[in-house]
Amino acid sequence: MDRFTRKGLKQDKFALEVGHTVEFLGEHRKHIILYGGIGLVVLATAVGWFYYNRLQHSNRQRELSAAVSLMTAPIGPKAVPGYITFTTADLRTRAAVKALTNLATNSAGSDEGTIARYYLGTVAAGQGRLDEAVKYFSDVAGSGKQPYASLAKLTLVDVYRGQNKTADAEKLLRNLMDNPTILVSKEEATIDLARLLAPTKPEEARKLLDPLRSASGAVGRAAAAAYTELALAK
Repeated sequence: MDRFTRKGLKQDKFALEVGHTVEFLGEHRKHIILYGGIGLVVLATAVGWFYYNRLQHSNRQRELSAAVSLMTAPIGPKAVPGYITFTTADLRTRAAVKALTNLATNSAGSDEGTIARYYLGTVAAGQGRLDEAVKYFSDVAGSGKQPYASLAKLTLVDVYRGQNKTADAEKLLRNLMDNPTILVSKEEATIDLARLLAPTKPEEARKLLDPLRSASGAVGRAAAAAYTELALAK
């Protein structure tokens, strides 16, 4: 499972993004309602809908958090105070999949439902069920919910590599380079593409990495490491 769950920084950003939707909507809905002489009945209906939607959103967030927590719950013969525990990894996975499936089904179309499908894809990929993983990630990638779709595309690249579908992986990475998001930067997609092309198109891989090697921080280090890998592979 870990191979197909992106870096810790990605997960932190991913979890953070889940929490932003209602806060933004709540701040702007007050202005939308107040403009234009809206009648009291319409105003009451809108306010009622907003609070109902906010409650539903909070419930979905809690459900998603609980489902994801199951994926890393302790395993052992004894209970751990304050934690849900499982006697085997298989039982833990089954519980997580059930919770994620319920959320993905009952909250289809919501951010949380989309994220649940992403995690179901990571479970399937980690268990070697790559065709099933492709379906989950493709669903998220085609959902139109950015930046979740971009993260699904990047993870789908890993699955395509495992299936030796290099052309499909290359197409996705070039798309990500042209359409960066908060979760998948142009630089990250570029470095991943260079690594993908290295065995068959080393010159193009070098051209992709050269401008990034002098960048500061994580981007420069990652580009330099990929460039070294390319040199050693000669």
